[in-house]
Amino acid sequence: MKLGVSVGYWGLGLTSADQLDLARTAESLGYDSIWTAEAYGSDAATILAWLAAATSRIKLGAGIFQIPARSPAMTAMTAATIDNLSGGRMLLGLGSSGPQVSEGFHGVRFAKQLQRTREYVAVVRKALAREKIEFHGETIDLPLPDGPGKALKLTIRPVQERIPIYLAVLGPKNVALAGEIADGWLPVFFSPEHTKALRVPLEEGAARAGRSLDGFRICPSVNVMISDDLESARNSMRPIIALYVGGMGSREQNFYNRLVSSYGFEREAEKVQELYLAGQKTEAMFALPDELIDLVSIVGPRDRVKAKLRDFREAGVETLIVWPIMPDHQERKRQLTMLAELNRELD
Repeated sequence: MKLGVSVGYWGLGLTSADQLDLARTAESLGYDSIWTAEAYGSDAATILAWLAAATSRIKLGAGIFQIPARSPAMTAMTAATIDNLSGGRMLLGLGSSGPQVSEGFHGVRFAKQLQRTREYVAVVRKALAREKIEFHGETIDLPLPDGPGKALKLTIRPVQERIPIYLAVLGPKNVALAGEIADGWLPVFFSPEHTKALRVPLEEGAARAGRSLDGFRICPSVNVMISDDLESARNSMRPIIALYVGGMGSREQNFYNRLVSSYGFEREAEKVQELYLAGQKTEAMFALPDELIDLVSIVGPRDRVKAKLRDFREAGVETLIVWPIMPDHQERKRQLTMLAELNRELD
């Protein structure tokens, strides 16, 4: 199992110097990839170009580029540019974000999200293959039929013959789409213990496309704290899990809440959301059961962490993208070192 590291959003806890230091540290430790995100602050593309200049081997993952933020042609241009600047290290993660960001920040309707993703990926692939972009779908129409638009092709060629495309999706229909059209899947709050159920839609999508999942890359993101103080390690996870389960999206459309409910925590997820949306964030954090935290995080002493890494590997994870929950930069690097050591011990 390969390791990746997430640097999250620039400007939220990490300085530019911190990000560069983490990238170089991860590269020296043998990490396979480094990933950065975007929501409505820093963009992912600029950070990847910044990290590309400071590294030479580690792969550069968009985790993710938001579909409503860019036209598919712009995404292809950006991915091809970073691939060239980095000597062929680009990994292209795509996601729809959520309805509040899509419609409130980017002004793009969230309707027909499944079909939009399907067509978006198709156009990105055509562009990266340097084909003329002519595509007439339900959500994308290129060139526009009633004007002077011309079918054009990308003027630069990516270094990689095929830049891998990952989908960051939740929900059975969306995960099935990843199995059908993508090279990999970027899940969050992934539970190795529920792998069999989580793989069902992937396999359905792959069957629909007449393809095998051999070589398909499952790359979950997971928060980490290695510590002999298990209670403290668990507590460090509570704010981020409560935010997503309780407050990420509306009461009616919270994909993360639905996910942990499917793990058997429906009543607890409902309680966390009720508290969080009422402004009782501390109470929401401590309404999270220890069992749920253990399921979707890597926490505790070294032997416990090693066992959890083995669970991820046996679940078929190709790359585990980790984020040490540490306020101290040097401690964050120490966590990355311990994770690399423990992962090597599995071999």
